[in-house]
Order: sequence, then C-alpha cells, then structure tokens
Amino acid sequence: MRMQNLSLLLVLVGLVSLSLWWPARQGADGFAGTDGQATEEIARLRPEYEPWIQPLWQPPGAEVESLLFAVQAALGAGLLGYFLGVMRERNKDAES
Repeated sequence: MRMQNLSLLLVLVGLVSLSLWWPARQGADGFAGTDGQATEEIARLRPEYEPWIQPLWQPPGAEVESLLFAVQAALGAGLLGYFLGVMRERNKDAES
C-alpha cells in the first residue's frame, strides 16, 4: 500500500512538472488565457467580424482580472466544500 501511494505521488509530481515545463519549451506564453487567443484567431479568420455585445465593465488591469478570477474560484470551491460537508453529515445522521 505504501509503495502504491509513493508511485502515485511520483506520477502526480511528474505530470505537474511536465505541464509546467512543456509549454515553456514549445515557446508558448505559458498559461496565457484562451480568450485572447480566440480573439486573435477570429480577427485572423474573419477581419470584418464585429462583436455583438460589449462587456459591462472592463477590469483596469490583468492583475485585477486575475484577482477576480481567483476570488470566484475560491468562492465556488468554498460553496462546493460546504455543501458536500452538509450532505455527508446528513447521510451520517440518516444512518444512525
């Protein structure tokens, strides 16, 4: 059992390392967002395209945008964890 855990941990470390190392080796911009890539591709394929809706608010910088995304992810993870905990306790109470 201990050997199996160790091997799974090594595989996990290898996958994380590979995902961080490989894009940099390929000359990619690391973890650049796909929104920018999609916009560039649309502009390349159909230069006459005009967006049919505009954002209500544009964050003042990339740092603020990243912060808002991180806060959104943290809130989502917190809510998911809370509800999973509530459901687990309900199941425990129902069994006893």
